[in-house]
Order: sequence, then C-alpha cells, then structure tokens
Amino acid sequence: MINRPIGLNKVARITLLFWILKILATTLGEVLGDFFSMSLNIGYIYSLLITFVLFILVLVWQLRQEKFHAAIYWLVIVGTTTVGTEISDLMDRTLGMGYAWGSSILFSALLIVLFLWYRNIGEIKVYPIVERRVEFYYWFAILISNSLGTAFGDFLSDNLGMSYLTGAAFTAGIIVIVVLLHYFTKINEILLFWIAFIFTRPFGATFGDFLTKPIEKGGLDFSRGIAALVTTAIMAILIYFSQRCTQKKEVSNA
Repeated sequence: MINRPIGLNKVARITLLFWILKILATTLGEVLGDFFSMSLNIGYIYSLLITFVLFILVLVWQLRQEKFHAAIYWLVIVGTTTVGTEISDLMDRTLGMGYAWGSSILFSALLIVLFLWYRNIGEIKVYPIVERRVEFYYWFAILISNSLGTAFGDFLSDNLGMSYLTGAAFTAGIIVIVVLLHYFTKINEILLFWIAFIFTRPFGATFGDFLTKPIEKGGLDFSRGIAALVTTAIMAILIYFSQRCTQKKEVSNA
C-alpha cells in the first residue's frame, strides 16, 4: 500500500527547533564527510560509496516506519548532509568541475525533482507527509539540496576567498532575509523553505569547518572526533526534547 492512514505523518514539523537541528545536522555531516575522505584518506569515490550505502540503510529504516520518529528522521538528515559533502567534493576535486559548475548542475537537478514532484503529486508540501511516494520526492530533494548547499558553501570559501566566519555570516544574512520575507510578504512559503534549507547547509558546514580547520586557515583546529561528539551530544538532547513534544501532542490529540 502506498497511502497511509490519515494522521500518520512521517516528517518533522517546521519549527525553530527544526532549523536548529538542521544546522547541527549539517555541521555533523560536514565533519563526518571530511572524516571519511580526509582523516581515513580513502578518497572521495570510496567515501561516497560508503556514506551512500549507510544513507540508504537509514533511509530504508525511515521508510519502513509507520509514523514520525525524531531520532530516525534526523539520522537520515545527517546521512543526506554526509553524502552531500562527498558529492560536492567528488564533483569539484575528483571530477574537476569546480564548485560553480557543480552548484549549477545540482541546482538544475533540484529544479527537476521539484518539477516532477509537483507534476506527479499535484502539490509540493513538506509537512505533513503521509504517502510513501511523496516521501521519496521529499528525501530526494533534501539530498540534492544538501549537496547544493555544500557546493555553495565551498564556493564562498574557496572561490570567493571568504573566511569560515565570513561565509557563515553571509549565509546567516540570507537566512534572516528569508525569515523576514516569510513573515512580512506573501511569497510562496514552499519556495522560501527550500531557499532556507539550501542555505542552512553552508551555514552549518562553514561552522563545521571553523571548528576543525587549522588556525592559520581561520579555524579552531579541533579534532574531527571531538567536533563530532560535541555536535552529536547537542543533537541527541534536542532530538529527545523533540520526541517528547511529539509524544505529548499525540496524547493530547488522542
């Protein structure tokens, strides 16, 4: 069966907590992606294969759930950010496309996915999601968005020469503009969601770079292990809080 009973939503509600967790997930994904490709020194192709397999495993776990589970959902998000890091680095450093070309290709791919989503489903909405076929489009669009955000963040630092803090401030400024547009204009909220989703990726990624890159390159020179552990601990606390809120809401609606 493709359709699920009404009310059995599978994805996170879009709240302030969602965006905080999204930024932390991008930071963790950036650190994990660099751990596979740089710390383990296995190269971008093998790193992509490993992270993609892990992503597919957690995605299947998510798809098999009958309702929203915060821990599983955010594990998939971390998977998309990790794979997105490897896709962006592979396109630039192994295939030699450069971040500008890579961003253009990924942006075009995202537009195609959103177009197919709208044409086949009749609408694009990110909450609630009940049907499995809609969930496929949702996760595919998220994977491409995180890859695009990674490429754009690297473009800011490598091509435009922005420091990690400057890049984070620049993307934060764009996010603030999107928030203002959401509250004070009638611009389509789905369009604003995907813009914010894309730009929270480089914001979190540049913060991850800031934590782990050498001091002479503008970073704090933390080990990737410490950065990953700290980020994971903060995420775990917030995910627990998110799950508790979801359970209380389910009880109150029962």
